[in-house]
Amino acid sequence: MIITTFQAPLWIELLAAGLGGLQGALFAAGERQCRIDILGVVVIGLSVSLGGSLLRDILLNQPPVVIWSNWYLLVAGASAVLGMMVQPLLARADWTIIALDAVVMGLFAAIGASKALALGASEAGALVVGVVGAIGGGMLRDVILSLPFSFLQVGTLYAAAGTGAGILILLVGLGTPVPVAGLVCVIATATLRLVAVRFEWRFPEQGPLRLRGPARGPTARLRE
Repeated sequence: MIITTFQAPLWIELLAAGLGGLQGALFAAGERQCRIDILGVVVIGLSVSLGGSLLRDILLNQPPVVIWSNWYLLVAGASAVLGMMVQPLLARADWTIIALDAVVMGLFAAIGASKALALGASEAGALVVGVVGAIGGGMLRDVILSLPFSFLQVGTLYAAAGTGAGILILLVGLGTPVPVAGLVCVIATATLRLVAVRFEWRFPEQGPLRLRGPARGPTARLRE
């Protein structure tokens, strides 16, 4: 499946970068135990904002767009500074960070999957690129802060990114215009992520395999 005529508009990529920088800075400014200085908050914001795009373009063997255009760094940096400034006002508004995370995840999943399809990637490959683009910024953030990868933790349900990217790929395969499919991807990803947090949806936690043995009657228990 090749989409030769589609390219994500610059304003959409900048919107994703801006929201990512804002969300990353809000997250970092709230991590008081890490004692992050002002520069550190900005760096975390930039990582969340640009990390997914960098990993996406590396997977697609493309020049990283965040390096070849000034706008990405400017928008991401300004958004990170804004996030640091407003964080005290939103210190108790955890849902703000969660909502921004959900929308950013959906935007980067849509951009990544659609770009992969436009470059001729397979459907499975586009799904992988969409997911990596969606969670790449969070991965870099967790590495820098020496935190466990959040997308691997029980209860985070970052599978929402894969669901959204999968919906986009399916819709495009059925002939839906890519901008429409991208919007559906963002809405589906953000909605699933928020609903999962609200109702505590999660995958089962891994544990040792327990095999049930044959039923033991009273006689067997008396012999012990």
